[in-house]
Amino acid sequence: MNSEPIHTEKELLLLASQGSEPAFTLLFNRYKHKLYSYLLSLTASPEIAEDIIQDTFLKLWKNRSSMKTIDHLGAYLYKTTRNFAINALKRMSKETIILSKLQSQQNRTNAKTDDTLVVKEVEQLLHQTIQNLPPQQKLIYTLSREQGLKHEDIAHQLHLSSSTVRNHMVQALRTIRKKIEPHSISVIGIISFLML
Repeated sequence: MNSEPIHTEKELLLLASQGSEPAFTLLFNRYKHKLYSYLLSLTASPEIAEDIIQDTFLKLWKNRSSMKTIDHLGAYLYKTTRNFAINALKRMSKETIILSKLQSQQNRTNAKTDDTLVVKEVEQLLHQTIQNLPPQQKLIYTLSREQGLKHEDIAHQLHLSSSTVRNHMVQALRTIRKKIEPHSISVIGIISFLML
């Protein structure tokens, strides 16, 4: 017979806010599957859904002292994961639009000289930024973006955890965005409006 006491959600929140990892784990287990289904319906990506759940609970644990003030954990978690999902989808959309624009500009046979120069400038900037990434970030970025491998496949291939792979990808994309944004004014017409 299980002798573990049954706690209400409010009691678990109080215990977790005091640093109880078992209480926090119980809360995580109560919501992870519901949140995963919800996020999968929003993002259509198992990887993104898992990453967002991880980010959400990491944020919750880092700010655990305020957990005792949460009245409805479910509502709090759905709102937080929804915001993470929206931000993730916006980032993906920007990346896709930039790459799509570059590709369409390259394929236009009647492109003006200015457009061709802009495309080359952006390509050079992206290439240089990727080459200057730390070796592990560069390898993971290349495997993900250029070879199309999933985080789990990269993790398996490099003997790393999925969260380590995800963290390297986040850092790599952040670096690339920071390098491109200051040049968005000079890179006329292709990405200046995308970085706003």
